[in-house]
Amino acid sequence: MPRVERHASVDAYLAAAGDFLADREAEHNLILGICSNLQTGNRPAASGPVDYLVVRAGRRIVLSAIRTPPYNLVLSEVDDGEAIPALAEALAGADLPGVVGPTGHAGSFAQHWCAEAGRTPILSIRERIFRLSAVRPPPNPPPGRLRLAAPEDRAVVIGWFAEFVAEALPPGEPATPEEVIDRRIAQGGAFLWDDGGPASLTVVGSRTPHGARVGPVYTPRERRGHGYASACVAGASQAQLDVGLAFVFLFTDLANPTANHIYQDIGYEPIRDVDAWRFEG
Repeated sequence: MPRVERHASVDAYLAAAGDFLADREAEHNLILGICSNLQTGNRPAASGPVDYLVVRAGRRIVLSAIRTPPYNLVLSEVDDGEAIPALAEALAGADLPGVVGPTGHAGSFAQHWCAEAGRTPILSIRERIFRLSAVRPPPNPPPGRLRLAAPEDRAVVIGWFAEFVAEALPPGEPATPEEVIDRRIAQGGAFLWDDGGPASLTVVGSRTPHGARVGPVYTPRERRGHGYASACVAGASQAQLDVGLAFVFLFTDLANPTANHIYQDIGYEPIRDVDAWRFEG
């Protein structure tokens, strides 16, 4: 039976699992980005101790996971199916709101953990990881220009973050604290497409060893259908490559074919499907 290790800090966790995660950087960009944010203070303070978990079969790592309360448990790729029940057993008694992870593996963990906890697993969203290494600019960009969000854009950016959470994320997803948004603006991680005023938002952060993750991307309903999001994401992604990053990653909702189409048009390539499950009861 695989054994579960707990680590006391993000640095200790990465010392143990960093190579395992970096070997599949695109698949693990969410975990790697969370770790980077914890190291640099770009993530809201957790409401309880962070869980840093590594599962080994012998000396070999076969699964890794992290959880920063109140958010979901995040699973890595799984190289031994027996690691899933071992992790579920190790987390027995924890109050988990849900799990995010590779399709199939996340559902297996949800079934195992909920069976012991007396909870009901509900599939809340199906997503796809995309990776970009070269931008294809939109052939017919909309009027306007890409620019960084400035302090005077703060109210707009905060409002759009809230609208994105309400519209695009599963029920119960915590709102992004304003201090995190302020840091993104101050650090040059919030991009706006400006056409006589802000028309679309693309946020970039959550660094990985060779890349960064895009998200959220948001265009208010009244400004959609004009290509603002495509132009904003393309420009923000190119800005990351221009400073020396090799990759840019993002997640899309598989129920949103428009988003999946426009991202591929500008150079994003599908890598892996992931599922988010919530635990009711």
